[in-house]
Amino acid sequence: MYKDENFNLVIVDDHPMVLEGLKSLLDQVKKFKILAFTKGTSALDFIQENKTDIVLLDIVLSDGSGLNFCQLIKQKSPKTIVIGISNQAERSIIFRFLENGGNGYILKNADANEIIHCIDNAIKGDLALSKEVQKIMLRPSANNFELPRLTKREQQILKLISEGKTSAEIADNLFISIITVETHRRNLLQKFKAKNMMELVKVATENQLI
Repeated sequence: MYKDENFNLVIVDDHPMVLEGLKSLLDQVKKFKILAFTKGTSALDFIQENKTDIVLLDIVLSDGSGLNFCQLIKQKSPKTIVIGISNQAERSIIFRFLENGGNGYILKNADANEIIHCIDNAIKGDLALSKEVQKIMLRPSANNFELPRLTKREQQILKLISEGKTSAEIADNLFISIITVETHRRNLLQKFKAKNMMELVKVATENQLI
């Protein structure tokens, strides 16, 4: 896939200690030129302007979700290898990351050799999953619930619901009718198989959708 011996590798994590740890570990691998970012938006700007071979991307960032950043990176730079590296071990989050174009997923409890091995696998074109992630992926799902796909409008309404806005306030905010808001509310409850708005917001928050 890449002819160069050296790879430009970007790490995105909003915990400075984690960043330093990963940087220190990967600095020992001479083929990586490493840049580190604490913000997804800053990394995205850099990737848009500079050749980036590999991105190690945390899922929970202070300025957004790694799930969304993965998708945006792939849109702007399809050849860039994007590997999730996170404490988030939920099966649905791992699946969503891979659906969004991710080339692999590593849990932060993986040791140094495993992290390097996963990156090497991704460079070769293989799916890079740490051992713990492989076990999670092979484990039967406790239920058949998969995260629903949301329209842009549903995402807007879900965010406003999570902020405690009433239907009238949401209607004013988005310049739509209260009836339209109520219809979206019912659709969201059905999509998430939630009994009420509190359960809906809880599930959406746990899965990094808001």
